[in-house]
Amino acid sequence: MVLMSGAKALLEALKREKVKVIFGIPGGAILPVYDELFAETDITHILMRHEQCAAHAADGYARASGEVGVCMSTSGPGATNLVTGIANAFMDSSPIVAITGQVPRALIGKDAFQEADIIGITTPITKCNFQVRSAAEIPKIVKTAFYIASTGRRGPVLIDLPRDVQTEEAQIEFNDNVELRGYKPVYDPHPLQIEKAVQILLQAERPVIVAGGGVIASNACQEVIALAELLAAPVATTLMGKGAVPENHPLSVGMLGMHGTVAANYLVQDADVLLAVGMRFSDRTTGNFKTFCPNGKIIHIDIDASEIGKNIKPYIPIVADAKRALQAIYRQLLEKFRKKERSAWLERMWELKRMHEEVVKSNDGDGIKPPALMVEIRKILPNEAIITTEVGQNQMWAALYLKVYKPRTFISSGGLGTMGFGFPAAIGAKVACPNVPVVDIAGDGSFIMTEQDLATSVAWKIPVIVIVLNNSILGMVAQWQRLFYGRRYFAVHLGGIPDFVKLAEAYGAQGIRAQSIEEFRRALKTALNSDVTTVIDVPISSEENVLPMVPPGQDLKNLMLS
Repeated sequence: MVLMSGAKALLEALKREKVKVIFGIPGGAILPVYDELFAETDITHILMRHEQCAAHAADGYARASGEVGVCMSTSGPGATNLVTGIANAFMDSSPIVAITGQVPRALIGKDAFQEADIIGITTPITKCNFQVRSAAEIPKIVKTAFYIASTGRRGPVLIDLPRDVQTEEAQIEFNDNVELRGYKPVYDPHPLQIEKAVQILLQAERPVIVAGGGVIASNACQEVIALAELLAAPVATTLMGKGAVPENHPLSVGMLGMHGTVAANYLVQDADVLLAVGMRFSDRTTGNFKTFCPNGKIIHIDIDASEIGKNIKPYIPIVADAKRALQAIYRQLLEKFRKKERSAWLERMWELKRMHEEVVKSNDGDGIKPPALMVEIRKILPNEAIITTEVGQNQMWAALYLKVYKPRTFISSGGLGTMGFGFPAAIGAKVACPNVPVVDIAGDGSFIMTEQDLATSVAWKIPVIVIVLNNSILGMVAQWQRLFYGRRYFAVHLGGIPDFVKLAEAYGAQGIRAQSIEEFRRALKTALNSDVTTVIDVPISSEENVLPMVPPGQDLKNLMLS
């Protein structure tokens, strides 16, 4: 045991969890911790310009590195500003630990200055949260928080730290053991369920694999590829699973869902066996639940038992870690598998893939077409470059037309659909992977929501690239108004404000406007060679639609292609 303050105990506990960086903003209720950070050399604190961005940066750091991201704020509005970022991490199963200051223990519940019940507020959007009641509790709570965040189905955990606990001195004991009653993630699949899955896969004539974010989280990408090649099964991904399989692999058919590829949507609907791995069958992935994969036997592998049967009832449920389950299936298949003739099924796949490629080639008319722009970005960027996205049309164009070849190189807000996510997530990803280019594919409406953290990227020399698809409108909302509301545009026009080149320059970043594909090529190459953040403003038509598109609530085959 060692006599130390709660603030010192917190930092020592974080170092024992190998925390290298914290994204945050100080305030009165967390100041004792920041005072200890003043002399700290093992942990870097990056001063963000908004707490929401601190949470998104921690999220981006976690997704790019595979480690737990950490963010910190003061009490009250500092804590509530973290909420959107915490909810985003929760929906996308991203492991972060959020640390919030709190008013002194004696003032909790008395509406003190900058008090908010952050425990009550975040209960529905965290895996677990803790309010520390004594300095002696800190090591155990920190150890437990990191364990919960990084195990099972990953997700955010919050630690609320009253100010007087931070200054309180106590005999502190650090213990590496974590025992949690009632929290026992299941990693190994049940052998009987594996046997059943293997029998179904052996009988399959039209198998399809869908890889979700859980495949990337469990490092099961090679297992998916091996199984797909053995079965000659096309592989679709969810938005969170993009990158689980190299999208230049012959069996890759791209993203499934509302803005899925022609091949992914049609093949999943026609499958007789669907192996769904590490995905949760969200409405944006399945379309109409009742008509999803109507004639297919679904094998659902997920580490979270609560997701099994929640939206789609599987034929064979398997609660397990994706990597271990796939390895078990592959081993048994190898013993019994007899290669089947699937030429008709694979020819159907190629036919559908060619239909999707035709959309990319159509660059008729004036101005820059976003699908063609995504192809150009891919040509210029190295394969290991990390792509983050904002939310809206920009996100779906990137998901559909910008091919990704490695896991953890495509980072996007899926479940919550958080506008403003991509830029601070890019900052976090760049901190995690400083030696690879990090590019945020943005829309003007989304980038405006968190552009103030250009100051962070410049001040901390975190050079990321922001490509703004600038249509002077809230593009996805306008697309819905155009397609489903008789072109009655309301509350979507942004007026061409601001000038993104001047905005970037005002922060000390580099701003470039590209009005042709050739200008864009030069701009991106300039940005890649720059040691400062670059914003590339790319004007596009406000009439551009993201296609294909499935109207909400309809069958996945009901694709609008034009």
